[in-house]
Amino acid sequence: MNNKVKPYDYLIVGAGLFGATFAHEMYKRDKKCLVIDKRNHIGGNIYCQNWDGINVHMYGAHIFHTNDEAIWKYVNAFTSFNRYTNSPLAMYNGRLYNLPFNMNTFQQLWGVTTPEAARAKIEQQVNAINIKRPRNLEEQALSLVGYDIYYSFIKEYTKKQWGKDARELPPEIIKRIPVRFTYDNNYFNDLYQGIPIGGYNRLSEGLLAEKEVRLNINYISNQIMLDDMAEKVVYTGMLDELFDYKLGKLEYRSLHFDHERLEVANYQGNAVVNYTEAHVPYTRIIEHKHFEFGNQNHTIITREYPVTFSNSKETEPYYPINDDKNNRLYKKYKELANGRTNLIIGGRLGDYRYYDMHQVIASALTVVKKEEMKW
Repeated sequence: MNNKVKPYDYLIVGAGLFGATFAHEMYKRDKKCLVIDKRNHIGGNIYCQNWDGINVHMYGAHIFHTNDEAIWKYVNAFTSFNRYTNSPLAMYNGRLYNLPFNMNTFQQLWGVTTPEAARAKIEQQVNAINIKRPRNLEEQALSLVGYDIYYSFIKEYTKKQWGKDARELPPEIIKRIPVRFTYDNNYFNDLYQGIPIGGYNRLSEGLLAEKEVRLNINYISNQIMLDDMAEKVVYTGMLDELFDYKLGKLEYRSLHFDHERLEVANYQGNAVVNYTEAHVPYTRIIEHKHFEFGNQNHTIITREYPVTFSNSKETEPYYPINDDKNNRLYKKYKELANGRTNLIIGGRLGDYRYYDMHQVIASALTVVKKEEMKW
C-alpha cells in the first residue's frame, strides 16, 4: 500500500478556461495545484497574440456572451469587457447579407420590407417542400427556412464546415435556425456580451495568477510520472487519447488558420464575414481589430479553413461530431473514466461537447462544488 504524500492535491491537464477556472477556485480553497499544458502558452483556444497593437485571436473568433449575471460578474472581476456586439455578415454570389437571418437579410434576399411579407415567403417555400419528418440536416433546414435561405447560406457552407454533405448529417445539428422578423443584426440574444479590453490573455492571466503553471508538457507521454505528483488528475484533453483509443477514435473537425498582415486601415469593415459558397475554400475571414474598435493604420485578417482532424501534430480537435455513433462511443469512454476515482474530466474535449465560454466556466464551477462535497 502506497501512503506517500503527493506534493499536489490536483494536477490540472490543460491551461484553457476549464483548467484555469478550476485552478483559481481550488487556490482560494488552499488546495495545491499544478497546471500543465502541451502548448507553449496558457489560455487554450482563447489565446491572443499582440501584433503591433492588434490582439489576434490565434484560434478563431471568440466573443464572450451569456445571460448568466453571476458568470458575467465572475469574468469581469479579472478584466474589463468592452461593448462589442457580434453582427457577422455572409458573402454569397458577390453580395453581402446580414446575419442572423432577420429582416435585413430578407430585404437583401427578396426585397421584402415587412415582417408579414417575409414570413409569407418562408411559409410558402416550407409548405411547397412539405417535409413532415426530416431525416437529415438538409431536410431539417428546408423544413424550417425554405429553399432560398438553405441553398444560399446553409448547404455549401455546411459541406465545408463538416466535410460531409448535409444529407449525410443528422437533423439534430440544426434543431432550430434563428429567424427574426425584426431589423436586428445582433447575433446573440444574450444580455451580456463583449471582448476583454486588451484581449483574452488578461482573463487567462487573471485566473492563473500566482498559480504554478508548466508549459510544453505532454501529459499523455509522461502520464505515469505526472500522476504520481498529485492526489487527483483534472483532465481536459481528448478522452479517447487518454485511454489509448482502446475502444476506437472519436471524430472531430479541425481548423487551419491563415493569418495575414495587410497595410490598409480597414479591410472588410466588420470583424467576421462568412463565405457560404463551396468554391471559396475558407468559411470566414476575421478582421481582428474590429473586436476592439482599433484605429491602427494596418490590419490583421485570418482566413479560417475547416479540415479533417487526423490525430496528428498538424491538426487540433475543435468541434466534436456529435452524431449517434460518436456519442455512443464517448459514453463508453466516460464509463471507463468514471471507474477511476482519482480522475476528473471536464472541458470541451473531455466532455465531448461544444461549449460556449460561459458554459465552460459554469461547468468548472459545478465540478469544484462537487469536489467540495467530498472533503
